[in-house]
Amino acid sequence: MATDTLTIVISAIGIVLTLGTSTFVGAAWMVRRIDAVDDKLSTRIDAVDEKLSSRIDAVDEKLSSRIDAVAADVTDLKISVARLEGPPRHLLTVGRS
Repeated sequence: MATDTLTIVISAIGIVLTLGTSTFVGAAWMVRRIDAVDDKLSTRIDAVDEKLSSRIDAVDEKLSSRIDAVAADVTDLKISVARLEGPPRHLLTVGRS
């Protein structure tokens, strides 16, 4: 083999190895970076989820107590209306003989 051909072959192999290595290193860096961002976002999402869950639970308890209070008031109102209305009145009374 001539020196020129050998130099071209070795240069081509060097270029292929350099490009392959840089591609592998770049992909490894992207994976590491994505994992770091994923961990950071997971932490933030978990914090927001916990905060919203506690707020939703507080609102649920508040609404449940208000609904129970309204139900009790409605029951008392029904009893009061029934007492006011009383039994149906008859316009004509039948005399007993």
